[in-house]
Amino acid sequence: MNSNKISIVVPVYNSAKFLHELLNQIEIERNKNKWNLELILVDDGSKDSSFKKIVELSQKYNYIKGIKLSRNFGHQIAVKTGLTYCSGDYIAIIDDDLQDPPSLLPDFFRYLDEGFDVAYGVRKKRKESFVKRFCYTLFYRILKNLSNTKIQLDSGDFAVMKKKVVLSMLKLNEKNPFLRGIRAWVGFKQIGIEYERDARIDGESGYTLKKLLKIATDGIFSFSNVPIRLITIIGFIGLLFAFMYTLILIYKVTVNGIEVKGFTSLVIIISFFSSLILICLGIIGEYISRIYDEVRDRPFSIIENFININEIESQKIL
Repeated sequence: MNSNKISIVVPVYNSAKFLHELLNQIEIERNKNKWNLELILVDDGSKDSSFKKIVELSQKYNYIKGIKLSRNFGHQIAVKTGLTYCSGDYIAIIDDDLQDPPSLLPDFFRYLDEGFDVAYGVRKKRKESFVKRFCYTLFYRILKNLSNTKIQLDSGDFAVMKKKVVLSMLKLNEKNPFLRGIRAWVGFKQIGIEYERDARIDGESGYTLKKLLKIATDGIFSFSNVPIRLITIIGFIGLLFAFMYTLILIYKVTVNGIEVKGFTSLVIIISFFSSLILICLGIIGEYISRIYDEVRDRPFSIIENFININEIESQKIL
């Protein structure tokens, strides 16, 4: 591995207080393993002085490349932007909060030396709140049952990949990328490695409930057609129910000769099927909105500033 150039992509968000600690740990591993290193720090529209900190660190560590996005585009877009500017043979993705320790990277890279194209982390334990752990667990199980692509349970973006894998991932120019799903979709020889995910070194996660829901819906609607197929199934069930209920009413009127009373049941039926219609429209709308994003063909991010990236590299079209 020593002859291979290493690229590490780190999305940065409000990390000015502890970014130096991340660099200290990466520097330890660089010296220990004699890496020919390229560290790409992508500031995803931080509200603190994260980019200023990246500038300071780049003066101390000449292997740092800095990218400042014009606003907060989200974790997945920040990572994808960083991957676009990688030049390494082996490429790693880690978070800025040290929940994915750089000390694990040498072991992950060994799997690439042994012939694997991707080695990704599988979280066997999370040091997070019960609610978050439950939601993550539920999401991965739902996604596994809905998706046609085999996505490893409890896997995240923490991974090391060969350059050919990253180039294949970047060919999928999706505007709402779910990178761990794309990584699974492109194939190649992959292996999952269990590890215990540490707690954040400081501060609060940039993943709000809204952002977590966004990633969850991107994962489901990008890698499954099951939700939209359910609409057809629900439609047939509703049709069968309506047909049977109609026969019952006809029977009561023609055979028993009684007055049909059913205001309450009618209200319940109308309310039930009206709700189903709205849910179905929402599912269709999720797919249509993603089609609209692709048709508009906007760049997936806008870069405000670069550090240690030459003019030719900066002209890359996102």
